[in-house]
Amino acid sequence: MLKPRSGGQILVDALQTHGADIAFGVPGESYLAVLDALIDSGTRFITNRQEGGAAFMAEAYGKLTGKPGICFVTRGPGATNAAIGVHTAFQDSTPMILFVGQVGNDFVEREAFQEMDYRRMFGPMCKWVAQIDRAERIPEYVARAFQVATSGRPGPVVLALPEDMLEAVASVADGRRYKPVQASPSAAQMAALRALLAQAERPLVLLGGGGWRRSACADLRRFVEANHLPVACAFRFQDLFDNRHAHYIGDVGIGINPKLAKRIQDADLIIAIGARLGEMTTGGYTLLQAPRPRQALVHIHSGAEELGRVYQADLMINSGMAEMCAALVAMPVVDATSWQDSVTAARAEFEAWQTEPAIFAQTQAPLNLWRVVQDLKAALPTDTILTNGAGNFATWAHRYWLYGDQHTELRTQLAPSSGAMGYGVPTAIAAKIIAPQRMVLNFAGDGDFMMNGQELATAVQYRAGGLFIVFNNSMFGTIRMHQEKTYPARISGTALHNPDFAALARAYGAFGEVVSATGEFPAALARALAHIDATGLPALIELRYDGNLITPGMTLEAMRTAAEQAKP
Repeated sequence: MLKPRSGGQILVDALQTHGADIAFGVPGESYLAVLDALIDSGTRFITNRQEGGAAFMAEAYGKLTGKPGICFVTRGPGATNAAIGVHTAFQDSTPMILFVGQVGNDFVEREAFQEMDYRRMFGPMCKWVAQIDRAERIPEYVARAFQVATSGRPGPVVLALPEDMLEAVASVADGRRYKPVQASPSAAQMAALRALLAQAERPLVLLGGGGWRRSACADLRRFVEANHLPVACAFRFQDLFDNRHAHYIGDVGIGINPKLAKRIQDADLIIAIGARLGEMTTGGYTLLQAPRPRQALVHIHSGAEELGRVYQADLMINSGMAEMCAALVAMPVVDATSWQDSVTAARAEFEAWQTEPAIFAQTQAPLNLWRVVQDLKAALPTDTILTNGAGNFATWAHRYWLYGDQHTELRTQLAPSSGAMGYGVPTAIAAKIIAPQRMVLNFAGDGDFMMNGQELATAVQYRAGGLFIVFNNSMFGTIRMHQEKTYPARISGTALHNPDFAALARAYGAFGEVVSATGEFPAALARALAHIDATGLPALIELRYDGNLITPGMTLEAMRTAAEQAKP
């Protein structure tokens, strides 16, 4: 005979069934029954300081593990704060489930305290949104949520939880654990792909998107090695292929190597695996023309709805990444005589793109950010997880860090293709909680840090000892850059008056130090790492540098001059 349980208990038991070991959130009175049930469960609840940070942490869990990240927030303001994480999970194809408290069914449709219609709010930014009105249906809804979040193109699901439903008692059996479903390529599609490759003279492989696991990346590596193919990675998916590998030729996103952009434009075959081919990866839809690219295009994606959405590819294959890469590695090798030498040339262009930019010698800036990244690369292990939010500071991570240690589990890059500021700090903390044995490094701009910097309190509370590097140039740098290009010398809304970030870190209970000259950084880094090793607590180094150094290749002054000269 089934034991009667509260809705809250049934929900937590369902999470156990589906293997949810960690949940992130901010407590709220709308789901007290769940909080109570979590006490005696095997699911660890991480208390955040703001729902946006909690949702980002759940998204990071989904990226790192391939399993849905779980987040709980309360109704109304809690849900609206968490929406940024849902949007990021949607654009990044990350499995995630957001549970939102809701007013009781007896109050619904009265605009009760903090009441919202979550179907209308979250509908455009998630794979499925629903409300569980009856406790006995919880196992059904939760099983579907896990199934939807992980099958096809991964993504977020939102479930609303009326307060009275969670307190109601029901006798219901638990479901069984979810099993993700993915499509596979057909024999005819693989034959067509091989024929296109055999006819090519300048092919290029482009990787991106969600749903990748270590086995798929290993199969992909064997395929490109056997066929002597160059590999590039889409915007903020640089860790899908080992950047140290001889076949890796760079990332295709903001600030792309011009020589790599030229190779993409001149290619006669692009094999895009997992990438959505969105605005950032295609250079504003210029590297590939829409709707019919100049290059022959094979587009492989786990979501059938993504195929043909922008580009009419020569061959479109709906497949999961593991299924596709297993088929690729089994495909008979083609004759690569016509292109195999180009891989060495493309790799040399990538390595030249890694060298120190001339801007530091030209400006005589006291703090050389390129040197800082080199010091970090020398001091930290190759499987370090690097996180960042949005801003020009992230260029130093994207261009000069090397991702994707092939000897370790995925992932090593946590960055939002949605362009969300405030992402890097909470995701670094989540990564350290999820994988405490890994080194975690966060790059944050000053504006970026201030959006979720309060989660350092969470890091200290859970002894999540990551290393946080704050790039402080006292401005919203990306927006200032665009201002100078469009409205030169007219600064509006982009100047920042910042706190002492090192002192702020110490106030939270972390290590904090300021660096303003290149020679100061190695010793500060050594002290920060020693602190992490000795205490298990986070460390922060604030880099105070000249805001004129807006990108590795350009100063604000030069941008302003060029814009003024271009005026009619």
